[in-house]
Amino acid sequence: MGDFTVALNPPKTFGAEILPPVNRTSAAARGPVTKVAFKPLGFRAIRASVMPREGQQQPSLGDSLVNSPRRNDVVDVIRRSALSNCLSETNLHNTVPGLVSKTRGKVRDIYDAGDYLVLVTTDRQSAFDRILASIPFKGQVLNETSLWWFERTKQIVSNAVVSAPDKNVTIAKKCSVFPVEFVARGFVTGSTDTSLWTVYNKGARNYCGNVLPDGMVKNQKLSENILTPTTKAADHDVPVTPDEIIERGLMTRADYEEVSEKALSLFEYGQQVASEHGLILVDTKYEFGKANDGSIMLIDEVHTPDSSRYWIANSYLERFQNGLEPENIDKEFLRLWFKSHCNPYEDEVLPDAPEDLVCELSWRYIFLYETITKSKFEVPSTEEPIHDRISRNVASALSSLK
Repeated sequence: MGDFTVALNPPKTFGAEILPPVNRTSAAARGPVTKVAFKPLGFRAIRASVMPREGQQQPSLGDSLVNSPRRNDVVDVIRRSALSNCLSETNLHNTVPGLVSKTRGKVRDIYDAGDYLVLVTTDRQSAFDRILASIPFKGQVLNETSLWWFERTKQIVSNAVVSAPDKNVTIAKKCSVFPVEFVARGFVTGSTDTSLWTVYNKGARNYCGNVLPDGMVKNQKLSENILTPTTKAADHDVPVTPDEIIERGLMTRADYEEVSEKALSLFEYGQQVASEHGLILVDTKYEFGKANDGSIMLIDEVHTPDSSRYWIANSYLERFQNGLEPENIDKEFLRLWFKSHCNPYEDEVLPDAPEDLVCELSWRYIFLYETITKSKFEVPSTEEPIHDRISRNVASALSSLK
């Protein structure tokens, strides 16, 4: 594809915007503020989400996040029994017949089961391309959150889920995985080397084919959602433009176009659902594969607190205008703690994450799950060791698939 000369995705220019605009017509006179999502290559228009506006009544989540009976109950359980009972490693290939190999990812342990893959979501916490800590209940939250979203996004794109035999496990169809992660963004924010705010603050104005204006500030909303794809290079993610994806043979043009449209549609839908629950889905990443029949499938995870950034909607505007960080329900505060106490990219040994932060992150993951799904998180029994429980459930599920 090196002779590909027509630009796959000509640079798009995105304006800076603060919602709602200040010193303009009143909110009541303007009516709902609707934003049109980024639409590459003449794709169909994607219905835009309605952002929170000044004076709009939203559920007050901030108080529930930091001070509520439910928080106290969950944190008490975490401290009493869960801190020492995290699922940091699995070895199902030694305990479950039929599993022929294990691949250890940052968070998931993936086992080859012949026609299927067994994905075990552990409690490992990753950031900066390395493991920072183990967070109680994290694996269960991620697995169950993804399953909730997978079920509700099937009308946008099919997925690889076959069954979920355990709180931490998904059995999935095999597919050919595209070596590109599709990062969808609605705001200029972040603290990692590939985050939009980091590269923008260093002077970049063209990022992954998206042209950005001067004068933007951290946590500001983009005028349109954008994609900033990445691919793997050694042990870290590298941003790539759409043209580079094609020229390097990472994807065909047709596949890139289809996946881009689906990624933006998923993000649009996720923003809509988040808004209905008093949240802002700020950014997220998606991974896709191609099935044997050539169809595109969503894989890995979707809209979890690990792959996504969520802010509380009704406090965003005031905090932004006052130069304060948004109230977040994700792992950003843990990232910031490590950045302020070490060099997480270069230091060979990292400090241990403080217990209070570990408990807080566990609670925030559970809080997000309960807020989005409107269901109570079920704390698993500790009577049976986690690894034994998973082994038993996976063995039974694989036997039924034969």
